[in-house]
Amino acid sequence: MDFVSNWILTAVIFMPIVGAAYVWFGSSSRVSQIRSNAMIGSMLTLLLVICAAGLLSQGQGQTVDGYGLYHTSGWMADGDNRIDINYTLGIDGVSVWLLLLTGLLCPLAIWASFSSITNRAKEYYCLLLLLESGMLGVFCSLDLLLFYVFFEFTLIPLFFLIGTWGGQERARAATKFFLFTVAGSVLTFAGVLYLAYHQYNYGDSGVFTLDIPTLVRYGQSGLIPAGVQWWIFLGLVAGFAVKVPLFPVHTWLPLAHTEAPTAGSVLLAGVLLKLGTYGFIRLALPILPEGAEAFAHFMAVMAIAGVIYGALAAWVQEDVKKLVAYSSVSHMGFCVLGMFSLKMAGMTGSVMYMVNHGLSTAALFLVVGMIYERYHTRDMNQLGGLAKQMPVMAVFLIIFTLSSIGLPGLNGFIGEMLVLIGTASSTETHDGMIAGPLGMAYAVPAATGIVLGAIYMLWMCRRVLFGPVNEPPGTPDTSAGLSPDLNGREIGILTPIAILCLIIGVWPKPMIDSIQPAIEQHVLASRIIEGDNNAAEADNIIRESQHAVGNKNLKAAVIESENDKLADSGERHGY
Repeated sequence: MDFVSNWILTAVIFMPIVGAAYVWFGSSSRVSQIRSNAMIGSMLTLLLVICAAGLLSQGQGQTVDGYGLYHTSGWMADGDNRIDINYTLGIDGVSVWLLLLTGLLCPLAIWASFSSITNRAKEYYCLLLLLESGMLGVFCSLDLLLFYVFFEFTLIPLFFLIGTWGGQERARAATKFFLFTVAGSVLTFAGVLYLAYHQYNYGDSGVFTLDIPTLVRYGQSGLIPAGVQWWIFLGLVAGFAVKVPLFPVHTWLPLAHTEAPTAGSVLLAGVLLKLGTYGFIRLALPILPEGAEAFAHFMAVMAIAGVIYGALAAWVQEDVKKLVAYSSVSHMGFCVLGMFSLKMAGMTGSVMYMVNHGLSTAALFLVVGMIYERYHTRDMNQLGGLAKQMPVMAVFLIIFTLSSIGLPGLNGFIGEMLVLIGTASSTETHDGMIAGPLGMAYAVPAATGIVLGAIYMLWMCRRVLFGPVNEPPGTPDTSAGLSPDLNGREIGILTPIAILCLIIGVWPKPMIDSIQPAIEQHVLASRIIEGDNNAAEADNIIRESQHAVGNKNLKAAVIESENDKLADSGERHGY
């Protein structure tokens, strides 16, 4: 069992590469065999991911600094042991859910491609498997260089997937995607190198290391000056904000989504966007706590701008796929807002929002792709009344729409609620953590994004599903073996996502219980008020101050209350 626990994450990362090699070298020219081999490779990866999650939940394997299934091997070192860059893997209650999300969506994306990809199928499925390997590597890496290698590696397969199998503007979409992400990543790498250099010069290890737990401890020790944290934080933001994408560096996303093949859009929305938010949670927030707090107001404003702008832009789209693409800009703004509340509720909601958005939006792209295969258009002016023609599709589209807009009882509601609670209560200390930077003034405008989301998503459903039947001439096209409504394969693709949307919405406790300890230990440890008595005392000070001065400045009230307590203490001791 120790051997399995030690190497399970390595198997998870490299199984898709083995699958890609098998597809390339072990498949004949028959498209059916290529598809089957690719599906086998991705399904084996999913089984390994489920095994890894099970081992983590049972506490199997080595645990170091709160990361389970920990494994490290030498990678780069000099003779004097002054360089400590290792192949280090491990997962916690945050990364395990993103690992499961990736493991689930990749075989579904491959399965969804069976009827649409017939040209250069071998290259296509190999690239999908290589992309899966890169995404899994990001969520397992505990060495910053290894993280960066996998982070950047994901660009290559997706670039070719968009540029080769995309729509009419595929070359422009692939180029814009690549330039935006590479430009941001260069600045991020500069920040990573300077962070390691600063630790080497001013830390107590005397070793140039990119070990993430070591850098987190160093960042939370107070040895990185605030000014230095600001610059490193900006470097990390440059890459992560583009990947999210955060307003105003989001402009590559709608075009990339619109032009990408269905599987590319599914993995881009479902997983790749989460690499940016995961980078914030794993690196920027825990390593640079002062930098994160200093820029929290700015990041929150940009997040809210993205929420509202993305919703308004989605509202005016005529292309269904572009509407869903802009909805991702709006939804990912909620993820960023929850993080920068710097509160447990907001952080938990942000992680849940990543997973929930990955499920519902990936499913929406799958449904849009299934419609496009039959009608060869995504223009809502040419589609209407499809609920009469495709009743099964209509049921799934309604389910995923309601999930996306946060209907209570479905998964989207939980993440939105926790993000708004964390944002609104950011300045409070009742959770045993020091006051955060946000507050009700940020929660209220963000909540308008929920209303706008319901408007544009329900408006889309009304136009596409209801009213008089409107179909382009000569459609639906069933020449590729499709039926007028969804067939068994397509129902099999969408059903597990629909079930998960319902389960998470009704019973989110297992997710919350695993996410919160990881956030407390790995992200918010520096913000915990030491001891319950101190937390209670801080609460009392704020309440007494508010009661004493009414609408006066809260900071001045706290100082006044502290001075009163010190004076009382002096009188009791005869000073």
